[in-house]
Amino acid sequence: MGMMARIRKTVLVGMSGGVDSSVTALLLARRGYRVIGVFMRSYNVDGCAERDAEDARRVAEHIGIPFYVWDIEAEYRARVIEYMIDGYRRGITPNPDVMCNREIKFGLFLERARAMGADFVATGHYVRIGKTGAGARARFVLRAAHDPQKDQSYFLWTLGQGQLAHCLFPIGAYKKPEVRAIARRAGLPTAEKKDSQGICFLGQVSIEDFLKAYIPETPGAIVTGDGTRIGLHRGIQFYTIGQRHLDAEFVFPKTGATGTGTSAARKPFYVAAKDPATNTITVAQGADDPSLARKDIRLVQVSFVRGDAYEGPVMARVRYRQPLARATLRRAAPNAEDGVYALTFAAPQKFIAEGQSAVFYTPKGEMLGGGVIA
Repeated sequence: MGMMARIRKTVLVGMSGGVDSSVTALLLARRGYRVIGVFMRSYNVDGCAERDAEDARRVAEHIGIPFYVWDIEAEYRARVIEYMIDGYRRGITPNPDVMCNREIKFGLFLERARAMGADFVATGHYVRIGKTGAGARARFVLRAAHDPQKDQSYFLWTLGQGQLAHCLFPIGAYKKPEVRAIARRAGLPTAEKKDSQGICFLGQVSIEDFLKAYIPETPGAIVTGDGTRIGLHRGIQFYTIGQRHLDAEFVFPKTGATGTGTSAARKPFYVAAKDPATNTITVAQGADDPSLARKDIRLVQVSFVRGDAYEGPVMARVRYRQPLARATLRRAAPNAEDGVYALTFAAPQKFIAEGQSAVFYTPKGEMLGGGVIA
């Protein structure tokens, strides 16, 4: 008898209807996996989900793979939407993309896929997965994508070894133009489809308009660093640190002139701090104002990709696509609760918003982990 036929591994691909997840499914099918496409119908404000689902179905048909639609709206509302609304209600700036990856794509989706007998799940994230060591010391690692302009490792810092053992990210080795070229050559229906922008479930609806349905406006004072009141905001929940377009009423003490923060002043105002207790926003004038930057950050819910806690020098960022900067990561205190760390940058970093993620890497680009800015 000849050699036993190789057993094909099964992978469920989360297909969003975009070109990245379409090429993900195509590449895995070409590599010999048994590929099944899944569109997760979650929560969508502007109605684009039906079009996206149809685009995903057309791609699956073109590739020749099975395709399913899973209704996960209830779970998405409970795990992502409520998390986001609660964060804004408390005056912080939550990151729904990080929570969606943790709770939905590599939580619910992975759990269901494994329960069905699948070996892997795959998504169209721009990130690279690898492995170091051997035997009992083998560990999966996440690295920044080959395309630095599209790298999405920032949103995946919550993933651990148990999840990475069953994840595939095939487009992380390509640059975006190469992904589109693959789609064109294969004749995929999504080859020229534009990338989605902003928070996925909002579509063309602004975050502010969405939040107004859940959070009432509570006007309060806008003050400068010395406490001078210069305007009125509509509620600190609708603003984030570093925000420039304030859409608020300003009265400038020296002239009595009114404006929106840019027309009546030479330099625009930026949100430098928010105080939920007094419902006050402190602003700084000009992007170079020192009050907009700081070196020391407290992190909670810190998670490490390899599982082993780490302290020492890192390269870190506090915003998506922000250039990496030198920093040092330490436990907040000898007796601090698990997951609480202090991140100290070598140079001050601008626009650090509570609720967002700080993510850290080795100098060679391996992701160590991340945490929530507190």
